[in-house]
Amino acid sequence: MRYLFLGLKLAVFIVLLLLAMQNSQLVSLNLLLGGVWEAPLILLLLAFFAAGAAFGLAAGFTYSLKLRRQLTALKKELRARQQTQVTHDPSDSIAD
Repeated sequence: MRYLFLGLKLAVFIVLLLLAMQNSQLVSLNLLLGGVWEAPLILLLLAFFAAGAAFGLAAGFTYSLKLRRQLTALKKELRARQQTQVTHDPSDSIAD
């Protein structure tokens, strides 16, 4: 199974390398206020993919922090309820 995943990773790498080699021509990206950035197409694709991945990870991270704060609050509430709850001691109810 490990060799299968290694082969799959190698195949994906080769396909992406061939894609990069096929898209090496220069393209112009027209920026705001008349700016132009010329770069190879694969570099622009990589830059926008990296920016999208960074935004996605940041969104997931903030959601994870929100859930962690909620979990901490619920744990505190549960501890407070358990401390205020009257516990029943079974040894008190035994009648001799």
